[in-house]
Amino acid sequence: MAPIKTEIDRSALQAQIREKILDIRAKHKVRAPDFPVALPWLNVQSGGRLSLAQLQGKIVLLDFWTYCCINCMHVIPDLKYLEEKYAGRPLVVIGVHSAKFTNEKEAANIRQAVLRYEVEHPVVVDSDFTIWQQYTVRAWPTLVMVDPEGYLLAVFSGEGNREILDNYIEVALDIFEKEGKLNPAPLALAPEISEMRDAFLSFPGKIVAHPAKNILAMADSNHHRIVIIAPDGKVLDVAGCGLPGLDDGDFETAHFKHPQGLAFYGDDLIVCDTDNHALRRLDFASRSVATLAGNGEQSRYNTRGGPGLKTPLNSPWDIFIAGNTGYLAMAGPHQIWTIDLKTNRVEPYAGSGHEARRDGDRHEAAFAQPSGITGEIVGGNLTRLFVADSEISSVRQIDARSEKVGTLAGGDLFQYGDNDGTGDNVRLQHPLGVAYHDGKIYLADTYNHKIKVLDPNLRTCKTLFGKREPGWADGAEPQFYEPSGLTFLHGKLYIADTNNHAIRVADLHTHEVKTLTLQPKALGEHHTEHLVSSHTPVTRLAGQTLAPTATQLVLKIALPAGVEFNAGSPLQALVSTINNAITFDSSLITIAAPQTETAIPFRVQPDFGGTALRLELRYYYCHKTRGVCMVRQAVYEMTILLAADGEGKLVIADQIQD
Repeated sequence: MAPIKTEIDRSALQAQIREKILDIRAKHKVRAPDFPVALPWLNVQSGGRLSLAQLQGKIVLLDFWTYCCINCMHVIPDLKYLEEKYAGRPLVVIGVHSAKFTNEKEAANIRQAVLRYEVEHPVVVDSDFTIWQQYTVRAWPTLVMVDPEGYLLAVFSGEGNREILDNYIEVALDIFEKEGKLNPAPLALAPEISEMRDAFLSFPGKIVAHPAKNILAMADSNHHRIVIIAPDGKVLDVAGCGLPGLDDGDFETAHFKHPQGLAFYGDDLIVCDTDNHALRRLDFASRSVATLAGNGEQSRYNTRGGPGLKTPLNSPWDIFIAGNTGYLAMAGPHQIWTIDLKTNRVEPYAGSGHEARRDGDRHEAAFAQPSGITGEIVGGNLTRLFVADSEISSVRQIDARSEKVGTLAGGDLFQYGDNDGTGDNVRLQHPLGVAYHDGKIYLADTYNHKIKVLDPNLRTCKTLFGKREPGWADGAEPQFYEPSGLTFLHGKLYIADTNNHAIRVADLHTHEVKTLTLQPKALGEHHTEHLVSSHTPVTRLAGQTLAPTATQLVLKIALPAGVEFNAGSPLQALVSTINNAITFDSSLITIAAPQTETAIPFRVQPDFGGTALRLELRYYYCHKTRGVCMVRQAVYEMTILLAADGEGKLVIADQIQD
């Protein structure tokens, strides 16, 4: 009977919505303010902008957001759901980015956030709150619906409004369609494309070391996977197929969704699978992934905890493990949670759930989007936890002995900046990462693009590396771009430099920073179904005619100026032909030391007449001065004929576009 009741409830809700819309149109019509002409836009054609006049005949949903805000992040999946459900219908979603932090006012930084959050609808840069004030918005996130004639239709505050939005859109489309006021013509948009789209890493989040095993694990967040490396950059293993999802299994088939925090538990790795609202466990002995807690659904109201797999979580962002207890920076509910790694029970540990800076008893204290966590262990016992409390730009302390929460450095919700100093005089800007080492707290001051060090006893904080301007530079005066993860291994500080898609290594003795050149390994035979990712475009080449005596495929690679093959990483080719007319020694070919021209031998079967060949190509290259590792993936297909006057070799040329 439940589905019938649900349908009745939906019908009743839609009847109420219809009445509201008709009442507003009859008695309370308010013209929606248009977008100022001078504001920059993203995800539109180059130099383009939108106006409400262009959007006549469409339901317009304005999303007022700022990219630091966890609640705004939670709205993005709802918007994607609505955009997919009403694809082809006259619904247009427009993001209005009204920045909280100074760093978020820059269009270039917003563009990186648009790429990181995979936002494909148009976004207008409202850094001076012009549109915000015109629409009298009061808080992030706020959604405003505009009707096809340019009048305000409804306003929705906060997250968790998917169902009501869905019903409003459905009713509004029905009303205006019957009145003949809809324009179904699609908008000509141009989604942003990353200049680093071929990087081996994509917006890496957190990173953690296992000193005894001499390895590091990193969250390759936008590739939805975990990458294991040696300190010299050699890639040892990868967990996750590279597509978003929530599936357990072996390393090759498991799915993650924008993972972040990591912590080793013995020889296993615990992962905060952030956008799946789950905790996962990587077993390296069996190379398998299992879910410990969460079910893929976001919890908004649970404050009691419970058995791991029966308890929904809310954006777990980082984890620190002491003994058998994992301490979670749970960004969504502004709390610190725990997981008992013996029983997998999860429950709140600190924070009331209110978003604020409030010190005191751990149950009554308040946090604001905690996004990084580390700890001090003395004599095998946890003494203090340290939290990067990002929305109040502060570092908080939880004393495990007194069970009190205090603020070590920083301000409050709208107190931020870039000032070294002591205690409440320190100003940070949305820090995301913390690592405790030799009695000091090292922190990624993310929106200041700096690495800083904090003495938790003296409460003094100073800048170690970085400049206020984002960028990339190694050496004694390094630059970073929104770094967010830190860890120590054998005295060196490893930094996940998120918007640079790189891992940086800081030497505290020489005070110099270098970029770690990653060395991906060859894929094994178990990868031979496909060598490249599913979205790799296929290039169809003109057919070639071979002589019966032809014996080799010549692969020619043209590298752009300023790059070189990544030393230590192979070139691999996966080849196949129909009817096995041309056969290779192996379908998966690995060239340990790639060259710009490589000959791959094959055999021609007599009297085959013709065939079709498919070549999947994968290799790695680096910027000579920058050291960032890029992965080249390409697919070529072509027809081949056999004739006495044909060519003596098969040639395929691959060229990377600048």
